[in-house]
Amino acid sequence: MSQVKMFEEYEVWRKARLLTKQIYQITEREPFAKDYNLKQQIRKSAVSITSNIAEGHDRDGNKEFIQFLYISKGSAAELRSQLHNAVDVNYISLEEFRQLKSQALEVSKMLHGLISSIRKSELTGIKNKNF
Repeated sequence: MSQVKMFEEYEVWRKARLLTKQIYQITEREPFAKDYNLKQQIRKSAVSITSNIAEGHDRDGNKEFIQFLYISKGSAAELRSQLHNAVDVNYISLEEFRQLKSQALEVSKMLHGLISSIRKSELTGIKNKNF
C-alpha cells in the first residue's frame, strides 16, 4: 500500500469532489435554483463529504479519522435522500437521479472500505499511515 500524505491523494475524495461539482451545476438550473432550502441542503451535504475526509485526515490519529469518515458517509446518505426529494419535485430527471445516486453510493462504499483499511492498520498516527 502507498503512503498517503495529503487528503487530495484519496480516490474517494476526488470522486466526492466531482460529485459536488455536479451537484452545484444541477442546482443552478431552474427551477432548482429558486428552491433555496433544498438547493442549500443538497449542496451542504455534498460539500460535507469532501470536507470531513480532509479534516479527518489531518487529525492526530485513526480514531478521529474514522469518526470523520463516518460523518462523510452520513453526508453521502443525506445527499442521496436530497436527490430523492429533487427527483420527486421534478428538479432533476430520473436519469440524472440514477446517475448521481450511483455516484453517491460508490463514494459511500469507498468510505466504508477506507474505514475498514484504517481499522486493520497497526499504525495509530495518520501522518505515517499506509493504506
